[in-house]
Order: sequence, then C-alpha cells, then structure tokens
Amino acid sequence: MGQRRIVSGSRILITGASQGIGKALAEAAAARGAKVLVCARKLDLLAELAQQIRAKGGVIETAHADITSADDRRGMVEAAQKAFGGLDILVNNAGIGATGHFADCSAERLRQIMEVNFFGLTETTRAFLPMLKQGNKPAIVNISSIAGKRGIPARSEYSASKFAVQGFSEALRAELAKDGVDVLVVCPGLTQTNFSHNMIEQKALVQMDHMRGMSPEEVAAQTIKAIEKGYNETCLTLNGKLMVFVSRFLPWVADIIVKRKVRGLFKDEMEARQAKKLPQADRIHAS
Repeated sequence: MGQRRIVSGSRILITGASQGIGKALAEAAAARGAKVLVCARKLDLLAELAQQIRAKGGVIETAHADITSADDRRGMVEAAQKAFGGLDILVNNAGIGATGHFADCSAERLRQIMEVNFFGLTETTRAFLPMLKQGNKPAIVNISSIAGKRGIPARSEYSASKFAVQGFSEALRAELAKDGVDVLVVCPGLTQTNFSHNMIEQKALVQMDHMRGMSPEEVAAQTIKAIEKGYNETCLTLNGKLMVFVSRFLPWVADIIVKRKVRGLFKDEMEARQAKKLPQADRIHAS
C-alpha cells in the first residue's frame, strides 16, 4: 500500500487525455477539485475537453504533446511548472495497440507499440521525477492492462508492452520508496472506448467487443479511488480479475483455454497442413 491522499487540490498531469479513459480521468479529477494538466496529440479535442471542464468550474490546462518526443516531454514539464508550479501526480495513460498473430506482423509495428506504451511511459516518468520528488504525497500512476498480467493471443505485442510496464512499475516502486513517491498500477479490462478503432492494425480473426466492458467513467472512478487509497495495483472487471486469478494460481488451465481457442479458429488450416504431411496411402485411408 502507498500513501493515502486527497485528490482535491492535487496537481495532476494526464497523458493521452483527449478521449477515452484519459478524458474521463480528467473530468473526474477536476470534479474532485484537482488542478489538471492534460496532454495529447489531438489539440482540438483537448481544447474541447478544457472548455467543458471550465464551464463546470474546474481547473484545467492543456499541452500539445507526443510522449515519444523528447522535446514534447520537456514541454510537458515546462507546462506543469508554468501552470501549477510543480506536480503531485503523473498519470501515464497514453497508449496504442494492434491485433494479429506475431508471425504475420512487422518488426516496425512492434517497435511502434513499444515506443509509445513502454519507452514513452518510462521517459515521461524520468522527465518528471525531479518535480515529483518535490510534490505533495507524489504518485506515478501507470495505466496498464489485464493483458499485462496474462498474455492474450493475437495481442502479443500489446501484451508484451504492458508486461514491461508491470515489471518497470514494480521495480520503480521499491526504488522510489526512499523518496516518498508512490508507483500505482491500474489494469483495466475491456473498456468502452475508441481504442479498437485507433489501433495501428486489426488482423485478429476475432475482435474483442469493447462495448461489453466497463465505461471510461467507471475506470476513472476506480483509478481515482486507487490514487486516494494508495493501492499499489488495481485490476478491473470481473472477467479481468478472474483471468488474473486463474493465470496466477492455475496457469496450466489458462494455457489450455487459450490454446483450445486458437486451435478452434485455425482448425481447417491445421487439418490441411496435416493432410499435406501424410503419405499418399495414408491420405487415401484418411479420406
């Protein structure tokens, strides 16, 4: 457990805040009385969000930023200093994804996912560490995924990036204990956002129905709760929690389930490949 804190009055920066979970988080934090700095690549959506929050009496500033850019990361630090004189809570929310089997995808796609989901997150954290160490009950909040607790077929690259975030967060939590900086991880499951529409590519035979998941507002509420209570790790959705439980205590069961699913999807391909391997006599007998 980390420190308990009050969101009201806290200075919070949220990356990837133009839509989805990031947007809902900005709205929830501002409604609680936080001073919010939102960053994203889509400046028009940030401006719209800022207008909505200010109309309700909230305090919000915006910064146009791509977390993969060193110049933009420095710009975010300068924006936080200028707007609020520092920072208390950094929410690393920006992320991208893609679907499709690893063997069918390019090296460039993997590098792009890792560049945003892992390197962008870690380097944004690095940029803000000096400022956070001077903050009031400071915290780094990394928005990961259930896919960072259990690898999901056809989402191997995304899963790998979130596993990396998980390992980084656990190590950093111990390293920063001496500085009083908490490192919290939130792992959403399926969430009703445009994430699937914003993917680099979609090559999976079966697409996940994100509309069956939690709303962004529910994820935001759970994230705010985790920040206030100082929960080191928060896994969301019943199915997500069940997946994490089975993967941790019955990993062989999880392996059987996902393998059976993949084999079912590729049944015809597997049978055709097996038929090619059979000797002529066996093919006649098999038919």
